[in-house]
Amino acid sequence: MRKLLNCLLIFCVLLLASCDKLRVYDEYVHVGSQWHKDSIASFELKDIELQKPYNLFINVRNNNDYEFSNLYLVVKMEEPNGLTKVDTLQYLMANPDGTLMGDGFSDVKDNKLVYKLNYRFDKKGPYKVNIGQAVRKTGNIEGEEYLKGVTDIGFRIESIP
Repeated sequence: MRKLLNCLLIFCVLLLASCDKLRVYDEYVHVGSQWHKDSIASFELKDIELQKPYNLFINVRNNNDYEFSNLYLVVKMEEPNGLTKVDTLQYLMANPDGTLMGDGFSDVKDNKLVYKLNYRFDKKGPYKVNIGQAVRKTGNIEGEEYLKGVTDIGFRIESIP
């Protein structure tokens, strides 16, 4: 019986490891139980193959404390030569009935948000990606100081099959 359980465990580990063949880079930054507007999630991308096309994603882990239907992000990608490209992005985070979108069986949801598709890194050296939140309530000029319910921000690079 013990031998069977060990074989089953090894099979499950191999199955889970082989399911993510596209992953080139996948890191998370924990931001606590609420994401402060001045807290920037930073990622350094090293040893990325040049001129190969990749799909880039922003991963957001949130829970039922998240009270907005959208998420606004400011993403800055700094190239090795110092040139920085800035994108302001909007993502839908909730269904019309108010339930959160994303994968997960409990109140914690994982969202894989498209950042850039078919992107090619064309300069040798490390790239830096900085992600900040820019959520504000309707009619307010000031952004939300603390964004409740967001716990982790991630950045993911996938190879294109």
